Amino acid sequence: MERTILVAGGGISGVGAARMLLETGARVILYDSDEKLEREALRAKFPGPTKPEFELGELSDETIGRVSACVISPGIPMKAPFVRRLREAGVPVWSEIEAAFRHAKGRLSAITGTNGKTTTTALVGQILKDYYRSSFVVGNIGTAYTAEALKMTEASVTVAEVSSFQLENIDTFHPEVSAILNITPDHMDRHGSMDEYTRVKELVTKNQTEQDICVLNYEDEVLRAFGEGLPVQVLWFSGKRRVPGGVYLEGTTIVSELSGGREPVIEVKELQILGVHNYENAMAAVAVSYAMGVPMDVIRKTLPEFKPVEHRIEFVTEKNQVAYYNDSKGTNPDAAIQGIRAMERPTVLIAGGYDKGSDYREWLLACKDRVKKLILLGATAEKIAEEARGLGFTDLCVVSSMEEAVKLAKAEAEPGDAVLLSPACASWGMFRNYEERGRIFKELVRKE
Repeated sequence: MERTILVAGGGISGVGAARMLLETGARVILYDSDEKLEREALRAKFPGPTKPEFELGELSDETIGRVSACVISPGIPMKAPFVRRLREAGVPVWSEIEAAFRHAKGRLSAITGTNGKTTTTALVGQILKDYYRSSFVVGNIGTAYTAEALKMTEASVTVAEVSSFQLENIDTFHPEVSAILNITPDHMDRHGSMDEYTRVKELVTKNQTEQDICVLNYEDEVLRAFGEGLPVQVLWFSGKRRVPGGVYLEGTTIVSELSGGREPVIEVKELQILGVHNYENAMAAVAVSYAMGVPMDVIRKTLPEFKPVEHRIEFVTEKNQVAYYNDSKGTNPDAAIQGIRAMERPTVLIAGGYDKGSDYREWLLACKDRVKKLILLGATAEKIAEEARGLGFTDLCVVSSMEEAVKLAKAEAEPGDAVLLSPACASWGMFRNYEERGRIFKELVRKE
């Protein structure tokens, strides 16, 4: 009997899932609650002879009655009324990574955490590519898991960046190697509490067994407690102390004990990625890659060749002896703390954006002695400005656009300074995503 699957969301994840399911012979209904979407534009995303049905606006009871499962895009909250109706009707709701996992082959590693996911995933992906003939980098990093799943063979190795939104609706999703880099407050508007956010992040280990491996940050108190009770093999990494059997920073050297004895891996000055948080990302990548079977000599060769991920403390240019950095991916206060700590010059900081309900106090305190001028924009601008003034910031300004922010930053920065875009907020409201925000910033900076 032909299955009928509802795919919710017309973006990258939804289209990827719909295409994959069509290739497996399923009947697909692509649904989006935005009734203003153009059906022809959606149809054009499916160039092959087989296309899904399309339903926009209100999801009908008749459609709910026809489907055997729903694959939901990560941007859709579980509180959406149509999700409740599906569940009340007994229809299982799966994330896109769950749908992909059910059809993928080969070995899987999955990386999550509040910050550092993209850099660590990209680095692991490069290491796997340098050793294995068939490797894939998928997930929240920009390539839908479903878009690649059917290309995988039993000889393939995959690394997936997975977000809390994607982990909410897994069922059988089972990485051989998982990693949780850190857990700090984020997406409180979606998850409601830190306990729930933490629970969802930890779901990456849900189906792992004692034969599997989980890489954890020993310096994260939540993860340290979590790791002590896990039934899987835990590999620790630490930027502050020796962790027997793990990977750690000893002075300026990343050291591995993964093979038993102490083995220097790389001097951090040889890395092209900046900041202590990136040393932690590198350590996590070493552990994940080694657990996936990559020899240490291959890992050691790839590490210094790896270039920073776009939008994450990305060097843009230097003009008039002022260095410009794009950290648009710093979408929460903890990520933005890492961005400002990576700066070694007096810094003009551009920040602000969509309000996810974050607490900005710790970030502002980290900025206080490093930021010479704070330029704020977006929905959070006045909220952050008020808190900043309360903490003693005197040189700050609220602007209405990125163009105005960059123009002011250029005027304020002096030779030897840095200008950093590190918003501590999501991009929604002013930009489609953090990538667009970062690209616009770079374009404005490079204009003569």
